[in-house]
Amino acid sequence: MSEAGDFVDYTLQMESTWEKAAEASERLGGSLKVYGASVGAVRGTVRDALKKYKHLDHDHITALSSELYSEPVFERRLAAVVLLQTKVKILVNTDLTRIEGFIRQAGTRELVDPLARDVVKPLVARLEGIAKERAERVLERWAADPDPELRHAAALASEAATP
Repeated sequence: MSEAGDFVDYTLQMESTWEKAAEASERLGGSLKVYGASVGAVRGTVRDALKKYKHLDHDHITALSSELYSEPVFERRLAAVVLLQTKVKILVNTDLTRIEGFIRQAGTRELVDPLARDVVKPLVARLEGIAKERAERVLERWAADPDPELRHAAALASEAATP
């Protein structure tokens, strides 16, 4: 694992409590392992990692998100989502392939929904030209996919902005 990935994983484990782990396991239905770190701890850990590892460019951010998502641990996957939310402005249309994999493996809407609303939607909204056309075709493909989570994500990402 990368130094940044180790930092995030270790910090999340140190921020955990068995009470939160039991509550999250029950809420998630056992689909993922849980450490028991709060959402605030996950957000703070990602913020601290970005301060500590300032050199992270697009490729480092996407690699770190994949590294964190690779283990079926809710807080690690949530940290990957928060990382992408935080750095959505540097993402490009080809990152939708990685995000598609994340959605397929999510195991819970608690990960799918923020990926769709806070990563995919703003990413596609700011694209232009051929990149936007390609991204919109990806969303159309997701909308017709047999995977219900991918269809759900496409619907969320395609919703018109509410005033």
